[in-house]
Amino acid sequence: MAVLICGGAGYIGSHNVFELIKAGEEVVIVDNLQTGHRKALNPAAKFYEGDIRDAEILDKIFTENKIEAVIHFAANSLVGESVQVPLKYFNNNVYGMQVLLESMVKHGTDKIVFSSTAATYGEPEKIPIEEDDKTFPTNPYGESKLIMERMMKWVSRANGIRFVSLRYFNAAGAIEDGSIGEDHSPETHLIPLILQVPLGKRECITVFGDDYPTPDGTCLRDYIHVIDLAAAHIAALNYLRKGGESNIFNLGNGKGFSVKEMIAAAERVTGQKIKTEIGKRRPGDPARLVASSEKARKILKWTPKFDDVEKIIETAWTWHKNHPDGYADR
Repeated sequence: MAVLICGGAGYIGSHNVFELIKAGEEVVIVDNLQTGHRKALNPAAKFYEGDIRDAEILDKIFTENKIEAVIHFAANSLVGESVQVPLKYFNNNVYGMQVLLESMVKHGTDKIVFSSTAATYGEPEKIPIEEDDKTFPTNPYGESKLIMERMMKWVSRANGIRFVSLRYFNAAGAIEDGSIGEDHSPETHLIPLILQVPLGKRECITVFGDDYPTPDGTCLRDYIHVIDLAAAHIAALNYLRKGGESNIFNLGNGKGFSVKEMIAAAERVTGQKIKTEIGKRRPGDPARLVASSEKARKILKWTPKFDDVEKIIETAWTWHKNHPDGYADR
């Protein structure tokens, strides 16, 4: 029996594929390579180039392979872009989930682990954020992910598909050997942007606002290593295999680091001074986003191994030093 990874050529998906194969799983990947990379594909996995909105390619995959479960990463995920072109996000994310669930029902695959997001919460009412807090997304990306969660809930009730939705915060880092890592175009994540300065890719890093109600005035975020995320997806898969009911879990380290703290940590890791400039606040940036992961720790028996932010940055730095132009396959 195989596990189907939707979006297995992307940043988080490729790391999950690596960890699944290391755990002895049979893995099948479907990816349209819109944002994923052919060079990130694991040769031990079976790969289908295609879009999950295409029912024919999914029918081919489910027919040619015995798919026990699905882990779903395939989605557009740029918050700013989602505000500008919301229909793109509802088409790719929501319609993609519809076609995938239809295929699962058709072929009798009854387990799915879903890559969700803290953006489903919107502006948090309290810190740390817990799973039963209110969900009021402030952008179409978060809205699309919340709709996808609700689709799984109703299909679960109607068709018996059990799901785990993993709402995670700021994915970061790379596999320690530096063979795969983070490569987005455009890049929007803080750690790669910071590291572009010592790499000579940009002159300075812009800090968007230094007047927030935080200890140093810059936004606080919860960073979770990509390998810890992979471990959580495998734990969620095994939870469903053991008969666990449909559930939602936050994934984070439970500690917030400010933008200035991340820059200082990157300076220590790289041994280089990183020039910064202060810009205006970005609309919709909450002052603090920190997860409570107690539920995942208790039920999934999941514990992050990378709880030191310098270690997280160190793994990212290894990747970016070795691949200053990313996969260079665009």
